Amino acid sequence: MSDPSSVLVVGASAAGLSTAEALRRNGYRGRLTLLGAESHAPYDRPPLSKQVLAGEWVPERTRLRPEQALSELDAEFLLGDPAVGLDATQRVVRTASGRSLCADTVVVATGVTPRRLSVGAGLSGVHVLRTLDDTLALRAELSRASRLIVLGEGVLGSEVAATARGLGLSVTMIGPQPAPLASRLGPLVSGKLAELHSEHGVRLVLGHLVEQLVGEHGRVTGVRLDSGQLLSADVVVMAVGAEPSTAWLRDSDLTLDDGVVCDAHCRAAPGIYAVGDVARWYHPALGTTLRLENRTNATEQAQVVAANILGADRTYAPVPYFWTDQFDTKMQVYGRPAADDDATVVEGDPTGRRFVVRFERAGRVTGIIGWNMPKQARLRRREVAKTFGAAALPTA
Repeated sequence: MSDPSSVLVVGASAAGLSTAEALRRNGYRGRLTLLGAESHAPYDRPPLSKQVLAGEWVPERTRLRPEQALSELDAEFLLGDPAVGLDATQRVVRTASGRSLCADTVVVATGVTPRRLSVGAGLSGVHVLRTLDDTLALRAELSRASRLIVLGEGVLGSEVAATARGLGLSVTMIGPQPAPLASRLGPLVSGKLAELHSEHGVRLVLGHLVEQLVGEHGRVTGVRLDSGQLLSADVVVMAVGAEPSTAWLRDSDLTLDDGVVCDAHCRAAPGIYAVGDVARWYHPALGTTLRLENRTNATEQAQVVAANILGADRTYAPVPYFWTDQFDTKMQVYGRPAADDDATVVEGDPTGRRFVVRFERAGRVTGIIGWNMPKQARLRRREVAKTFGAAALPTA
């Protein structure tokens, strides 16, 4: 099988750039194009809710590569021009500006789009956080505000709440779960997260749904809960999850089901692959499809996609991994722990805020969580690798 003469990567963030770099690293010399919806050069997203939002980093520091490295990639970057359609048979991508881009191989790396609650539509002062521009707009508002309400108690909501408290704002977190990340990490770890946020002054109003965002003169002034309680706010952040960015693929004949559905090789159709947050691929060890939204997956999956474009026959069977920094806590999560798994502290002591928890179900290790014990958690990830059938372990 010969290498394709041209590869078009739709999406110029971490997953897309990593795919392009892996292709060049593996000897690909054909035409390489990266199409990006944003006008910015490829940048890293994890710092957005922390260092950039806090004002500790200038936006340029988030760039994934310096200009020289991007130039040496010998790729054409078409930025600020979102994809709006795909002819999967001919492998032609149409863009918002009217371009028609044809390639032998197309890689879909369009990521996810933040969900927005329908309540309070049209009010100013209501934000989501996904892009660099989102972060800069929110940071500007927080500099003039005193009261923030975060809707959502997941990873992003928790990180935004922690950052805003560090800036001195009064912060309230609202969500249906009993504690931050309860549905993902179970009562032991999520309970510690609730304690952590409460100790740092975050007001937790959990176990509730939002009924309405209220405002005056077109600007948000508060949030009304299903209980009838009205909470005042200067700014509201919606951190209620995200959806795969696949609207542009609706007429493509690709299989779309909470992402671009792929086989174990991350192939969605002949000559078409998906990578990163948008990809739902078949995980052979689990016997089901999986979609992951994290930085590590974007990079690791790109290596497999690039290899398979160049004729390899590699399956992608990783140990899922993500991390989060909140206040003085660094947490690493390996595997896919569930709230109702059996959780056992295997190292350290939760009362001292340094510990490792092992999650098990039916005699199989489903997850390892390290709380301020990164080395110990990393050493134990091999226990999770047995469950996921992973030959290669994630980088920390």
